[in-house]
Amino acid sequence: MSDITHHTQKNHAEQLLLVDDDPAQLLLLSLSLQDEGYTIITAENGREALKIWDNNPNLQMIITDLSMPEMDGFELIKEIRERQIRYMYLIVLTGLGDKESVVKALSLGADDYISKPAMPEELKLRTTSGFRLLQLEGTEELILAMAKLSEYRSEETGFHLERVQHYTRILARDLVENYPELNISMNGAEDIARVSPLHDIGKVAIPDSILHKPGRLTVEEFEEIKTHTTIGGELLQDIYNKTGLGSIKTAADIAFCHHEHFNGNGYPRALKGEAIPIAARIMALADIYDALTSERSYKHAMSHADAKRLIMVERGNQLDPRVIDAFVRQEDLWQAVAERFTDSAVQ
Repeated sequence: MSDITHHTQKNHAEQLLLVDDDPAQLLLLSLSLQDEGYTIITAENGREALKIWDNNPNLQMIITDLSMPEMDGFELIKEIRERQIRYMYLIVLTGLGDKESVVKALSLGADDYISKPAMPEELKLRTTSGFRLLQLEGTEELILAMAKLSEYRSEETGFHLERVQHYTRILARDLVENYPELNISMNGAEDIARVSPLHDIGKVAIPDSILHKPGRLTVEEFEEIKTHTTIGGELLQDIYNKTGLGSIKTAADIAFCHHEHFNGNGYPRALKGEAIPIAARIMALADIYDALTSERSYKHAMSHADAKRLIMVERGNQLDPRVIDAFVRQEDLWQAVAERFTDSAVQ
């Protein structure tokens, strides 16, 4: 094992393992992160990293290259995800534009990726976001538990909430990179993904007779089910008013507005275009895609190609064109998530 281990003055408790067979790359990564106060450990291949992980209960994050001797990054990810008894945040380093490797790494269980050469500011941002998510793990579990209240009472089953989280994260990150005028930060993108499972929390107040009705809803029943947006939005807005947490404000925006249409024909407020919060515009596409491609008691799951065809028709109608463009750019990652979290795995 390489002996680059840093203990700095910022008094962080977080431990971070860097894995790369290139000593120069290891040194560069270490120097980029040491001022952030992490305890940095290094390994030269996956097998060495796995041994360190097995014997270090305080380790929380691994940043790994993919191409290495003895055990590559893909096998390392697979081994950790199969054997883990505590969650490990995994970031992979990939060649610029090597989307095939990114797709494979995400499919195996990686949480994030950084293109080489890793820029110091991006490296710091991604690690900070990762540790922030680990610290919020308990909060996220509470959010998911709240969201399950509505999921258990509706037709959504299996990994619906998990898929939606990944879909929204992929969309939001693409928008950060390609549309700076939207003013979404990387932290903001993570917030959107983290609270996205709360989009239908208002369904807890909708009668089972409507939620589970096998046939077509009457006009009156449809009007009642539409109220889940205002019920959920007002519930979350009340929590935001008491806590001041920005992530809960984002959750309220999503709950209120994920059924608004870009052309103004949605509900509950008939908002149009930029008047719809961007978090809700992102959520709208993720929710529609998952509904189209998921099995329900009243329909078969649609293929990705057929779902994409219907989504493209809604460009500028129901859906924001920029969000659709992000979906198209990232559809291979999107399909990797759908495959990883297929509902057949829980049947």
